[in-house]
Amino acid sequence: MMLVDSHCHLDFPDFGDDLDGVLARAAEAGVGTVQTICTRVTQFDAVRALAENNERIWCSVGIHPHHVAEEPEITADHLVRMAEHPRVIGIGETGLDFHYDNSPRPQQEASFRQHISAARETGLPLIVHTRSADADTCRILREEAGKGAFPGVIHCFSAGRAVAETALEIGFHVSFSGILTFKKAEDVRAVARDVPVERLLVETDAPYLAPVPHRGRRNEPAHVVHTAVRLAEIKGLDEAELARATTDNFFRVFSKSVRQKTTLE
Repeated sequence: MMLVDSHCHLDFPDFGDDLDGVLARAAEAGVGTVQTICTRVTQFDAVRALAENNERIWCSVGIHPHHVAEEPEITADHLVRMAEHPRVIGIGETGLDFHYDNSPRPQQEASFRQHISAARETGLPLIVHTRSADADTCRILREEAGKGAFPGVIHCFSAGRAVAETALEIGFHVSFSGILTFKKAEDVRAVARDVPVERLLVETDAPYLAPVPHRGRRNEPAHVVHTAVRLAEIKGLDEAELARATTDNFFRVFSKSVRQKTTLE
């Protein structure tokens, strides 16, 4: 199988002493492309450098809702300028996290809307994090879609069905992580069954959420294979067919990226 890990965090210290090994194992597993996701604009240079130094790594620019209160106030114009870099293919991650409330909710919403404006202006996909904030996430996405279309992805899907329905309604993709393999994640699997194949992506969110059989250990891009296998079972597809579909979907939605002919090295 040739797969894409559409969302991971290779700049995190978890990979500091092992990045070469991580990339080698990804190549061996057939993971040909990786997108490393920015969570703080103050650390964007490090994220961008990873993508600059390996042609099969792409990146995004944005502020995770956890860090909105700690980071400089960001505007859509700032994000648009940073997204001009040729290795930046997405805006985010951004969104709402009311589970931890690490940043005040009004600040999270304001930042979310600035990221949406940047996605609309650039045409780059919005990468949405949502946790314990289904109603507000749906409200904001619908309000903003009413101002003009923008592409996007609900990453690491673990929300309620209404979030998936809203996402599909406005043209988004839905990305599934190792959560899909967890014993108690039947609600997530039920949503995955109903998402059209042409809207599916797979990811690790590494170093978090390692899938079964690696649960409880550090996650890494090679492990996206286990999520893809489980998703193929859920959808009743051949594993190679699912891999082709999710890879094609990635390059369609993250259209600024360039498909490579060989695996990650």
